[in-house]
Amino acid sequence: MSVNRRKFLSVSALTAGSLGMSSSIFGRQLDETETALDLPEAISSLSPKLAGIVPISVAERKARIAKAQDLMSQNKMDAIFLEGTTSCYYYTGMRWGQSERTFGVVIPAKGALVYVCPKFEEDRARELILPAFGEEVRCWEEHDSPYAVIVGIVKDRGVQYRSIGMEERVRFFIANGVKKEAAGFEVVDATPITAGCRMIKSPAEIALMQKASDITIEAYKAAFATIVPGMSQTTLSNNISAAFRKLGFSGGASVQIGKYSALPHGSITPQMIKEGDVVMIDGGTSCEGYASDITRTIVAGKPTQRQIDVWNLEKKAQDAAFTAIKIGSACEQVDAAARAVIEKGGFSTNYKLPGLPHRTGHGIGLEGHEWTNFVKGNTTPIEVGMCFSDEPTISIPGEFGIRLEDCLYIAADGPKFFSKQSISIEQPFG
Repeated sequence: MSVNRRKFLSVSALTAGSLGMSSSIFGRQLDETETALDLPEAISSLSPKLAGIVPISVAERKARIAKAQDLMSQNKMDAIFLEGTTSCYYYTGMRWGQSERTFGVVIPAKGALVYVCPKFEEDRARELILPAFGEEVRCWEEHDSPYAVIVGIVKDRGVQYRSIGMEERVRFFIANGVKKEAAGFEVVDATPITAGCRMIKSPAEIALMQKASDITIEAYKAAFATIVPGMSQTTLSNNISAAFRKLGFSGGASVQIGKYSALPHGSITPQMIKEGDVVMIDGGTSCEGYASDITRTIVAGKPTQRQIDVWNLEKKAQDAAFTAIKIGSACEQVDAAARAVIEKGGFSTNYKLPGLPHRTGHGIGLEGHEWTNFVKGNTTPIEVGMCFSDEPTISIPGEFGIRLEDCLYIAADGPKFFSKQSISIEQPFG
């Protein structure tokens, strides 16, 4: 029985803001023609694991808005504007997306939220807007200026600083339109507000990320059991996605084989697994929008001593990064710790190849990549509630690459991994 399928990109390769409300950034809905007969036994034997999922509460979202308003006062902003993307969902529990017509929400430093909407979309907007997060919708007709509507809301809610913040995903034509309408106002970057809130995860958010991580490991274990020489990259990717679906989630992963594993975000070249090939899998799922991002690297068959040595060095670098995570320390220190191990092992310095060509880790939450990062020059202090990936890579062009990636959160007593680290090149699961 044939099934239409498509390739999957890893979390790392996707554009920020592509997460769904309660589904993964990967995958597709289960095809009606797909049955257990299509699937290997290791995958067909899986069952949904949806128990215990607790969505973010109204009270928590209201607390986020209150924190944003406090941060606005600290940063001397009268209001911030968000399009209907991830940050809008973070504060209000609704998504709209982006089109050429301006839709979004104004969060003022004081007072209730107000939504900005094309008039002909008002009924649909009111269906999606949760009354707990503002009931006022100001509409604009096709010949009107939505930017004037935004400025009018800010003025009506009270002006103290004459400053309007734009969330980082707001497109230029909207920010520029507001700037032209807002005579005497400054249009500024709202990242200190939105990232200032979203970087620090609550216990409820961490629980959802833990669930996403647990599901990813279970899907990987089932799919890894299907790996055999002669299997195509696409078949293995499809098996991973099928495992997620059997578990009740939409998820997937990129698969890179042999020399293509040296490309951190892979290659579009079709690949086939051969005995002795390095196989790198990078992907995940999401739970109520909260992402996982896990990479496992193995060898199909018996690894060479060279492969073992590089894998062990990579594990040592991942461990060094984790050990360097201290509350109050600068994020860049974590990157430096991992990089020092790889460079001491004989690899290149300063992002050059062969070696570690990218940052050691990124923030993660409602997006696979979000603020902030373990990277040189980032002096942001590590705080309780932050979540990161820990993924130094060793890339050897033309030969292979090794990446081990596990995400973590910062608890009151230090970092905790969401997933157990790989044990060895032959034991990818702790």
